[in-house]
Amino acid sequence: MAGRYFDQWEIGDHIAHEIRRTVTETDNLLFSTMTHNPQPLHLDAEAAKESEFGQILVNGTFTFALMVGLSVGDTTLGTLVANLGYDKLVMPKPVFIGDTLRATSEVTGLKESRSRPNAGIVTFQHELLNQRDEVVVRCSRSAMLLRTPA
Repeated sequence: MAGRYFDQWEIGDHIAHEIRRTVTETDNLLFSTMTHNPQPLHLDAEAAKESEFGQILVNGTFTFALMVGLSVGDTTLGTLVANLGYDKLVMPKPVFIGDTLRATSEVTGLKESRSRPNAGIVTFQHELLNQRDEVVVRCSRSAMLLRTPA
């Protein structure tokens, strides 16, 4: 288990996740089609060439999911009770096929659980950055985590 228990986190803890991922055409195509997203910017090279981006734009929900996935191993793997919500999701820069992405996480809140004495709520700010160190996705994530077993 790589994740941390609720009582092992402190506000301000920061992690630069080691795993990086280069986005492929297959990633974007499969995710878009699996989620029934027919947006031509994601699937039609000719339509995308005519757009302001001039190329295929990677599906934003894929980049959001990738950001969360890259963070799980260091944050909640093996300690998660439930994700409670995602807030303030922004995508300030586009992602293109061939971009290499990496994630960071910072603890911005800790709260005791009123309903579960064996757990608490950690709020993370996650960011996904491209190879130019530009933030491409950012959000706040609330997760209920187990406490260290007695």
